[in-house]
Amino acid sequence: MTDSVLVLHTGGTIGMVDTAEGSAPAPAALAPYIDEVVASSQGELPPIAFMELDPLLDSSNATPDTWCTIARILYDRREDHAGFVVLHGTDTMAYTSSALSFLLPEFGKPVVVTGSQIPIARARSDGRQNLIGALQVAACGEVPEVSLLFGELLLRGNRAMKVDAFGLDAFESPRCAPLAKLGAEIAVNRSLVRASLGEPGLMAASLGNVAAVRLFPGFSASILANICRPPLQGLIIEAYGAGNGPSGDQEFLAAIEAAAAGGIVVVVVTQCVRGSVKPGAYATGSALMRAGAVPGFDMTSEAALTKLAVLLGQGFEASTVALMMQQDLAGELTL
Repeated sequence: MTDSVLVLHTGGTIGMVDTAEGSAPAPAALAPYIDEVVASSQGELPPIAFMELDPLLDSSNATPDTWCTIARILYDRREDHAGFVVLHGTDTMAYTSSALSFLLPEFGKPVVVTGSQIPIARARSDGRQNLIGALQVAACGEVPEVSLLFGELLLRGNRAMKVDAFGLDAFESPRCAPLAKLGAEIAVNRSLVRASLGEPGLMAASLGNVAAVRLFPGFSASILANICRPPLQGLIIEAYGAGNGPSGDQEFLAAIEAAAAGGIVVVVVTQCVRGSVKPGAYATGSALMRAGAVPGFDMTSEAALTKLAVLLGQGFEASTVALMMQQDLAGELTL
């Protein structure tokens, strides 16, 4: 192993160039800027190895296969580098950072996912500072887990959510304190950092078929029933408040019951930015659990969806997956 950091460019705004159709990622466009940033740091940044996905992706085009590809690249090169930086578009960055935390259990080295709101080729780009922070976090080794760095915050990867479409502080972690704050110094919250407790693994062989729905007043039971058809294996329901739903709608509850009885793992998370699903707090929430759903506690929708897909892809029985969805595997939920 060397003290180098692997920078994996997957696409996204940070490396985009102007085209007739609008901004788009372009092969080989980003590398010269990264080389310049490292070369001008006078030794403050680590040596890097640079790699690009082929093809590069706007993150709106990312798929679960993209998550698995990234995970395999990092796992295969784990022994070659001290840390890893994944450059990614912001639109689905929280999904990818969440997925990587489950696809790479006990990885034991920093994996920092970052990007920018403005291409690095432009004068006002936030990409340069995000890249510098990510390289420093990846090299120092103090946060050996999957994280998401944006602006002045280093967030646990499976706790982050995008909260601003254009702002430079685009990501927050409302249900978990930041792993670090980047000011004049990088102040790591060591009490939150997870230690690696086992051998590093890779869970990217396959992923389960999952979906997510957001409840709204008047949500149709027939829509839910139509979603819960083969090949669906798991469903995330973004419920109201502490995990509540329309307990007076017997057809809706029957659709959940039929899905659970058919082997579909149904997980309830909250639509709220803060807080958690609390089974038993309200009768309306208890009704969903009695119908066969299980609580996702304070997991974000992104974390719940990716965790469910990874677990189902391992071939576990639905009952085992339902139990594991209620357990803290990678710092994704608070028990």
